[in-house]
Amino acid sequence: MISQKMEGAINKQINEEIYSAYLYLSMAGFFAEQNLMGFHNWLFVQYHEELGHAEKFYRYLIERGGQVRLMAIREPERSWKSPKEAFEAVLKHERHITGRINELVEMAEAEKDRASFAMLQWFVNEQVEEEASAQDIVAKLEMVADHKQGLLMIDRALAERKKD
Repeated sequence: MISQKMEGAINKQINEEIYSAYLYLSMAGFFAEQNLMGFHNWLFVQYHEELGHAEKFYRYLIERGGQVRLMAIREPERSWKSPKEAFEAVLKHERHITGRINELVEMAEAEKDRASFAMLQWFVNEQVEEEASAQDIVAKLEMVADHKQGLLMIDRALAERKKD
């Protein structure tokens, strides 16, 4: 049986993951409006990935005998000044999620909840990948600055990302 404290924290994390999906879907729409369909593709794939993260927490909570309590999802931003600003927002958000995962790990350690601690290790590793991916795109956008040809090359590369 999972503790009420951990149950509440995981329910909050389900909300965070669904908000992440909602944010990335909003960003995908932003890029579609600009006809940058590679950026759109990358974020649309990310949207699905975040829903998968929410589902992983959801299933875990049920497996541990917890009660799922879905909460309202706040409205995400809808526009950014540039692709770089949008991906800086992605990186900032992923760092926020990393902080939330780390808080869950600390809670699992404090409660000696070995099952939650073990499950959360997947998310710890996933966040390393998430931050590195966002950082890589930000770095590339910084390199090309305002050169439209460079932006189109990045767009073409991001179009190749496939949904798992």
